[in-house]
Amino acid sequence: MTVYKTFSAACFIGILGSISSGAAFAADLIVVTNQGATPGVKELAAAFSRSSGHNVTVIQAEGDELERRLNNGTVDLVTQNPEPMQDLVKNGKIVGSTVTPFVLAELGVAVKSGAAKPDIGTVEAYKAALLAAKSIGYSRGCSGTHAGEGIAQIGLTEVLKDKTIFTSAGPVTDYLARGDFEIGIQQTNIMVGVPGVDYVGPVPAPLNKPCQSNVGLVTTSKEPDAARAMIRFMISPEAAPLLRKTHVEPFKP
Repeated sequence: MTVYKTFSAACFIGILGSISSGAAFAADLIVVTNQGATPGVKELAAAFSRSSGHNVTVIQAEGDELERRLNNGTVDLVTQNPEPMQDLVKNGKIVGSTVTPFVLAELGVAVKSGAAKPDIGTVEAYKAALLAAKSIGYSRGCSGTHAGEGIAQIGLTEVLKDKTIFTSAGPVTDYLARGDFEIGIQQTNIMVGVPGVDYVGPVPAPLNKPCQSNVGLVTTSKEPDAARAMIRFMISPEAAPLLRKTHVEPFKP
């Protein structure tokens, strides 16, 4: 009996040790994302949390807010378009060797909810829809740059100049829902299913240049091992269907 009690006590202590060890291993990760990557990153974060036991918080922040969080040393991973990410690497905020492309978001067109949806199925139809619109809006970020390049490609930059509105903060859908302009162009993944707007469809090829988002480890991360594990998950085969649920495509070299 004494031997049995001793054995039982030893097993109980062993189990407690395993639980404590597992609890100690669970990391709290903070991921700060760019607007275009946010829906996909949230999907990936939830799946990574379930499979790893780590807690992942996703925060959308750019510009001054991103800088503040980086300076506070409270961020583990950052997602950005390639050029802003390179700036962060040059400024010593991101470990350059960890920068990893993980997603591509195509451009789409949306209108205010209930408005007539223009035909944009071909380049010529898209061109006609832009010419017919009373006003057009897009951002100055990646999607806006690519939208502008597509408009230049069909020779409409000057023609549309006076009726083009550039957004300054928040997604294009916010402006559309208020009726600030008639047609909005931005990444499809942040336009589909948004209340107050109706998604029309993708910008036609070859004018539809996707926006790439990369992820990188912050140099001051307190949980670098867990953060690196999440980067690996974000480009794993398991991540692909999760990203596609949010209307984006996994990055392919």
